[in-house]
Amino acid sequence: MASVVRKIISTAKAPAPLGAYSQAVLVDRTMYIAGQIGIEPSSGQLVSGGVKEEAKQAFKNLGEILKAAGCDFSNVFKSNCPARVSFQVAALPKGARIEIEAIAIQGPIQNVPASL
Repeated sequence: MASVVRKIISTAKAPAPLGAYSQAVLVDRTMYIAGQIGIEPSSGQLVSGGVKEEAKQAFKNLGEILKAAGCDFSNVFKSNCPARVSFQVAALPKGARIEIEAIAIQGPIQNVPASL
C-alpha cells in the first residue's frame, strides 16, 4: 500500500495562525485550509469597515494560502461561507464577524458533465 503524503502549507502572505494549528494541510492532493478571518497579514489586525471588508480580506488570505500550494480558487471544491453554511459561536478571534474555511484539490481538475 502506498503511503499518504501530508505536508503543512504556510505563507507569510496570510496571517499567522492565532493558535496551535496550521494555515493549511495538504494530504496527497487534497488541501484543508483553516478558517480565515479578516486579518491584515502585515499588521496582524482585523481590517476595519465591517463584515464586507472582513470577508474580502478573509478571501484574500485564502487566496494567498492557495497560491502557496500552487492553487487558486478554481481548485476549491468546498467552502463554508455564510451564504452556504452558518454557525453561531460565542466569539471569533479578535472580534471578527466572519470566518471562512475551504477544501481544495491540488493539480489540474477536469470538469465533466453529470450523467442522468
